[in-house]
Amino acid sequence: MRLLHTSDWHLGRAFHRVSMLGAQAEFIGHLVATVREKAVDAVVVSGDVYDRAVPPLAAVELFDDALHRLAGLGVPTVMISGNHDSARRLGVGAGLIDRAGIHLRTDPAAAGTPVVLADAHGDVAFYGLPYLEPALVKDEFGVPRAGHETVLAAAMDRVRADLAGRAPGTRSVVLAHAFVTGGETSDSERDITVGGVAAVPAGVFAGVDYVALGHLHGCQRISERVRYSGSPLAYSFSEADHRKSMWLVDLDAGGAVTAERLDCPVPRPLARLRGTLEELLDDPALSRHEDAWVEATLTDAVRPADPMARIAARFPHTLSLVFAPDRAPDDPAVSYARRLAGRSDQQIAEDFVAHVRGAAPDGRETEVLRDAFDAVRADDAAREVAR
Repeated sequence: MRLLHTSDWHLGRAFHRVSMLGAQAEFIGHLVATVREKAVDAVVVSGDVYDRAVPPLAAVELFDDALHRLAGLGVPTVMISGNHDSARRLGVGAGLIDRAGIHLRTDPAAAGTPVVLADAHGDVAFYGLPYLEPALVKDEFGVPRAGHETVLAAAMDRVRADLAGRAPGTRSVVLAHAFVTGGETSDSERDITVGGVAAVPAGVFAGVDYVALGHLHGCQRISERVRYSGSPLAYSFSEADHRKSMWLVDLDAGGAVTAERLDCPVPRPLARLRGTLEELLDDPALSRHEDAWVEATLTDAVRPADPMARIAARFPHTLSLVFAPDRAPDDPAVSYARRLAGRSDQQIAEDFVAHVRGAAPDGRETEVLRDAFDAVRADDAAREVAR
């Protein structure tokens, strides 16, 4: 069976205030053409279909167009909700849409109930594990404490139990939206840390033939059977070096996997430039970036006059201008934002406690801070679900 694995469309998202709807529509056209040209048997979409719980109308219309075009090809599509989606909103009408061959899996309780498709070699069971917010699903899965690994492990127990009751030789595909250990992150993914832990080990998914992951925006291979497709478009300058693509996966009669990366259309290349303003304006080697979306980081010791207008004269698609003079990290002139770069909310809170009282929090206090951040995250997630 031939699968096309994609994820993280983030329909409705902008790139530094530039609408991406046109590029997203071009990607949908490319996806449909690829399904037709590569004789794909099933499409899997591993979450974050939309960029937010209540997407703009234009994004909903594009999603509707995608569903109609995929259904028109007669090729089954299985998709799950991600941490950016409202599972309840995305899942509205799932039972009716299912009849058209579009299988939306947004209910955690149905983790062990697959979509079963068949080819000349028998059945392939597709298990959809939507994004599992630990605090909201721990009771459903009967786990004592909320954590990504515990809820995913419980969901996979249901998958393996169902698979064990099926005919010998039944092949299996799991769609999941999670941060798996070994994956490389970018700046455009929403943090899903719970209890100080965001990642889960790949071993959680043992026992299935292929795991189609979503959440991380870089296309990557965790193992031969566990892969991220990544987002089809870049959504931050941290993705400037990404090759945006989808996985074309072939499952043979015994469940062995072969996979090929298929490139996605690039609306405009990205470039991250760093140097003094005069260096960026005068360096002939930078001519190749003049048509790119540019993030320019200026290292001038003193902020130059009219920097944006001057940089845009050479690089008209400059979207981000950062002022970062080359200084030692302990220099008092280093900005507060730069001092906090790369530090988690938990670390910042612990540093604050140490600063105001002269001693770092002890183990019990660290746990209190962690529980407080987890409670806020869970409350935010519950509010999104209720919208």
